[in-house]
Formats: sequence, structure tokens, C-alpha cells
Amino acid sequence: MDTPQHDTLFPADWPALPDAPGFTHSIVETPGLRTHLAEIGEGDPVLLLHGCPEHWWQWETVAPLVAARGYRVLCPDLRGAGWTAAADEHMDRETRLQDILAILDELGIARAHLLSHDLGALTAMQLSYEHPERVRRAVQLSVPPAFMAFSLRTLPGFKHLPAFLFHRPGASLRGTFSSEYAARPLPDAVIDAHLAPLRRPEIDRAIRSASRRLIVPEGLRMTAGVYRRRRLTVPTRFVYGREDRFWNEAIMRRICRHPERYADRVDFAYVDGASHFMTDDAPGAVADVALEWIEQDAGAPTGGPEAIRWG
Repeated sequence: MDTPQHDTLFPADWPALPDAPGFTHSIVETPGLRTHLAEIGEGDPVLLLHGCPEHWWQWETVAPLVAARGYRVLCPDLRGAGWTAAADEHMDRETRLQDILAILDELGIARAHLLSHDLGALTAMQLSYEHPERVRRAVQLSVPPAFMAFSLRTLPGFKHLPAFLFHRPGASLRGTFSSEYAARPLPDAVIDAHLAPLRRPEIDRAIRSASRRLIVPEGLRMTAGVYRRRRLTVPTRFVYGREDRFWNEAIMRRICRHPERYADRVDFAYVDGASHFMTDDAPGAVADVALEWIEQDAGAPTGGPEAIRWG
């Protein structure tokens, strides 16, 4: 799998871009960062932020479905992932947030819809809280809201974290895509495509860096209730797979009681036949549930219990 644009955008010894018909590829230059951007469609911008250990290609089936409804879909490789290159490998809690703001500014995009998954959802969450003027509507996949209440029942949802925190260079991360996190086995070729950029040493090192400097600090803020003392004003839909063992409707109802206290307008939705890696398990359903939220009438209620829906 390869695209003709690889030779003109990246060093010859970098892994080949996986094939994804209809996408164009470019480099967005911002201070200290060369962000690889995969893009498809025209219209209002929808920014898609991938999870870990994935990259832009996570959206290769979802993005065309969103674009077909009249949207410009932007799939950047976040710092430390995919085919993006950073002059400085240092990363802290808000580094990726600042990267996204710089990318939006460089592209001349004042506001965008957000669709995010896994680790990308932390950056999307930060953008919604810190810069709500830049976000129209947000859809967050497989990650609990920032205003969740800590419960011992949530601990199994973090059992994957040690493998990232203590990741050794060159160690395989294929186990990340095990049956614990996917509703059906992923083909080897798909897993290979997700993991290919880890052959770049700096991307391999970033697994541990992002885990320690982004996931842990932000996770501690969430469990300490920092976001329960703030208010989420961006209309946000939280989506989970029905077969997700760790983040599901029963857990959400326990840790997100009275969401109207912390958010103006939120919604909880669930996708059949999907687990954590829902963009692989059920990409069509993910596109549908995201588009249904994005395309809701702008006059929808903006506060109070009537603005909360559990799916």
C-alpha cells in the first residue's frame, strides 16, 4: 500500500503511506512542526483527531462518508504519530492543543466540528474547554467525559496504560488491537498499517512520552474533579461501542450522573457491534452517529435537563 505523494512529501526511508482513495496529502508548516495532513471533501471543516497507536488512516473509511455529506474533512497526524515531524520531541499536557490551534490558524479555519477518538479525544476535550470559540460541535469516541466522577469501577478501563507508560523501543504493540478492545479480529494488514509509523524511532519513543506527559497529567486532573468545577459549553456527543468491556452505558450512568450540572448540551450514544476500536469495528455507524449530531438544528436546546440525552 502506497500513495504517489509519499516520495514528494517524506524521506525515502520513512514507511509508505497506506492507500486511501480520494484523500490528498500535504504538509502544514507551523513553528517547529511539519504536520502531515490527509484531507478529503469540500465544505464546512470537520477536524478528526486519531487515537493511539493510530494515525490519520484510522479515518480512512469514516472520513469519506462524512465528506460525501458536504464537509471538508481534515485528518492530521498529531505530534509524535504518523508522518508528522517535530523539531523538538518534547511534549507536555497541552503541546498537541497548541499544535492544533497553530494548524487551524495556518489553514485559516476559525471554527470546526470535532470528531475524536481515544488519545485524540484528550486534545479535542482541551480545545472544547479552553477555546470553545473554535469548536462548533464535538463528537468524542470511546473516552469518558472530562467531568466524570472517579469510581473504582473505572480502573479496568486503564489496564492498557502500563504497556504505553513503560513501552520499550521496538516492543510490539500488536496486543493493543486484541479482542479485549475490538469487537472482531482486525486483519493483520490493518494492524500493520496502524503500526507502520512506529518504525520511525522518534514515533516509537513518543508512545511513552505522550503517555507520561499527556495522558497521566490529564487523567489526574479528571479524577481530581478539575473539570467538574468548570462548564462544557460546546455541544458534545459521547459515543461508545455496545461491546466495549470498559466504557459502556452502565459505567457512563454511574460516573456521569447529572451531566446537566457540568455541561450545556451533551448526549450519550451507543454503537452496536463495536468495542473500543469502533472506527474499525463499525465505521459506517460511527459516521452516521457523528453526522446526526453535527447536522442537528442550531436551534436545539442549550441547557437544563432537557438538553441531556442518554441514547
